[in-house]
Amino acid sequence: MIEAKGNTGQVTFDGEYVTITRKGFRARMTVGKGEKRIHVSQITAVQWKPPGMLVSGFIQFTVPGGIERRSGFGSQTGSAAEDENSVLFLKNQAPAFEELREAVDEAIARQHRPASSDSLADELAKLQHLADAGALSAQEYDAAKARILGT
Repeated sequence: MIEAKGNTGQVTFDGEYVTITRKGFRARMTVGKGEKRIHVSQITAVQWKPPGMLVSGFIQFTVPGGIERRSGFGSQTGSAAEDENSVLFLKNQAPAFEELREAVDEAIARQHRPASSDSLADELAKLQHLADAGALSAQEYDAAKARILGT
């Protein structure tokens, strides 16, 4: 579990869900208190702005159907502060958010990778074992093999 605490909320990532939690006065003044969970399969992009000396950075999770708008010069962080899928953070909080970003990026990439040939070979071997043991007819074997191979 990766956890990063920022100015406008806390983000945790358990490998499957990104959870944004907001508490207190600052949450009430921006997008509201509460918790939002987003499954990694629903995250299409992670927007990142590193913090500067005088401005906060932010992490923003893009989801299908979300309304995004490009901020004008100098108002990107302000716009992110009002977005329910964004959390602002300071320079000293950045390392935890960088770790979080890398983990979420890797999980998103994993969602788009094809199944490895090893797992495909394993499935075919199990299927052959079932056929050899007489648990599957020739027709059932052929149908299951076609399904596994995607043909």
